[in-house]
Amino acid sequence: MKIYTRTGDKGTTSLLGGTRVAKHDLKIESYGTVDELNAWIGLLRDSASAQLGDVLLHSIQNNLFVIGSHLALEEGSDIKLPELPAECITELENAMDAMDAKLEPLKNFVLPGGNPIVSYAHLARTVCRRAERRLAALMEEEKVDVNLLIYLNRLSDFLFMASRHLTKELSAEERVWKP
Repeated sequence: MKIYTRTGDKGTTSLLGGTRVAKHDLKIESYGTVDELNAWIGLLRDSASAQLGDVLLHSIQNNLFVIGSHLALEEGSDIKLPELPAECITELENAMDAMDAKLEPLKNFVLPGGNPIVSYAHLARTVCRRAERRLAALMEEEKVDVNLLIYLNRLSDFLFMASRHLTKELSAEERVWKP
């Protein structure tokens, strides 16, 4: 099977269900950003699974695929997709609470950096925030399960906590913003 189809050569792509839309359509931007985020989580998983937990990072990647599939589905389609697990938001909250219990209280904004792996977490966080913004805009145009947005919001918080946790675990310097 060839990977190229030539069907997108004129700037359109298909949604799940067959409808063709422009490659810059907000749905495509939304799930494309979630896909980009998943790639950053993959890099983070390759680099920091020992510090963050491979099972948790793998679960996050699976959840992002579920979100992406829902965003790729054309509105009104009867295609059945896997649901975002109900406990996945709690899973992120529990992981954040466990990391937070081991960290000094935050009194200033943190500047990204200190170690390449910490920077991966910050990059994933900023892409997650962009995915969240794209999804919020899409929700103004069509019906989308609000749990997808809640998950991305919680995931960006998790990635921030992960960056702080990694800073500590890797003995990196946490640099704060001093205006």
